[in-house]
Amino acid sequence: MPHAGYKQFCPLAMAAEVLCTRWTMVLVREMIAGSTRFNDLRRGVPKMSPTLLSQRLKDLEAAGVVIKRPVPSERGVFEYCLTQAGEDLYDVVIAMGMWGQKWVESSLSLGNLDASLLMWDMRRNLNPEPLVGRRAVLQFVFHDQPSTKRDWWLVVEPTGETDLCWSDPGFEVDLYVNVDLRTMTAIWMGLTKVSAERDKFELTGSREIADSMQRWLGLSPFAAQKKLVS
Repeated sequence: MPHAGYKQFCPLAMAAEVLCTRWTMVLVREMIAGSTRFNDLRRGVPKMSPTLLSQRLKDLEAAGVVIKRPVPSERGVFEYCLTQAGEDLYDVVIAMGMWGQKWVESSLSLGNLDASLLMWDMRRNLNPEPLVGRRAVLQFVFHDQPSTKRDWWLVVEPTGETDLCWSDPGFEVDLYVNVDLRTMTAIWMGLTKVSAERDKFELTGSREIADSMQRWLGLSPFAAQKKLVS
């Protein structure tokens, strides 16, 4: 790693030299969540510069946490996969996230709103079971955001695969969800529920999909952790 170390033989200090540089654990979180391609990783860390992302991937590769592999079917395309050492970080990532959910003040977390990151996380954590059997198109409208961050589409295929679109995919929308970004983020984090915030939603479209929203909505993997500070 190209930074000053702690100069200690302690295993924790040695691990911190690998993992505690800026953005590193957030990047590992993305890889634990299943992202392997550069552009997908960028979507999970939208405020990280491409240059720094590239450097951190090289650092993790040098540390034996990540391996870079060519995609056989796509010339010039690579994916970044966790090694066994990287996969062993799963419990570390979960423990850190649970600690943050439990002890970091909600007001601090909700001060870092990001529509693109929220929708990316909702896409990969969405539960397709209540929607399975046909294509379901869900349009989220964050009315308090600028036009470039206001409209988002989740397209849930009959197989359960879910795509996130920044522009209109051209399908008939089954449910329009009009809400402010803070409320949607708080629900995703498990700080509140759809039923408790009904007066902040404008739901237009399928009554069945609207009524099952809490079931299909993709929540944070840390949402189950009870928060001990407000």
